[in-house]
Amino acid sequence: MRFSKLFFLFLILFSSSQLQADERKNQLNTLFDKLKKNEKSLTANIEQKIWEIWSTHPTKDRLTIRLAEGSKSVVNNQLVKAVEIFTEVIKEDPNWAEAWNKRATVLYMLGDYQGSQNDINKVLSLEHRHFGALAGQGLVNIKLKNYEKAIESYQKAQEIHPTMQSPKIMIKEIQEIINQQLI
Repeated sequence: MRFSKLFFLFLILFSSSQLQADERKNQLNTLFDKLKKNEKSLTANIEQKIWEIWSTHPTKDRLTIRLAEGSKSVVNNQLVKAVEIFTEVIKEDPNWAEAWNKRATVLYMLGDYQGSQNDINKVLSLEHRHFGALAGQGLVNIKLKNYEKAIESYQKAQEIHPTMQSPKIMIKEIQEIINQQLI
């Protein structure tokens, strides 16, 4: 009797988590579909909703709070502390793409470009539509002088988020760098 109650409780908790995950996935799919429609008047709002979903842990409010604390550390230029916080969050949930993305950003800021790239790879394996990670990957590849890869990253970001301005600007700048090197 006790086993069946525990099993039933586990089943309810698992079903609830699965429903939340499915709802989150459906929300993101809808938002990305809207983003592709390329309506400039709506994209800022859509992008903000995507970032809100990404920055909210699907099941653990405490991790959402820790991610925000790490972000505050970045704003306060406490980059080592931010890396520690993001690493802690990643250890607790290695499947949360945004924790990896935040740490990738800070590693870039610290000049650890390969570490940043490694984290970006993880972000994109968890959320292939992460236009922020793709833009970050472009910056990393510029620093590593992998200009063609940088352009590819920005092109992928632009496919996902057609009205995003940084890919257009950065692709043009990278092409100018490549042209100057050919001279």
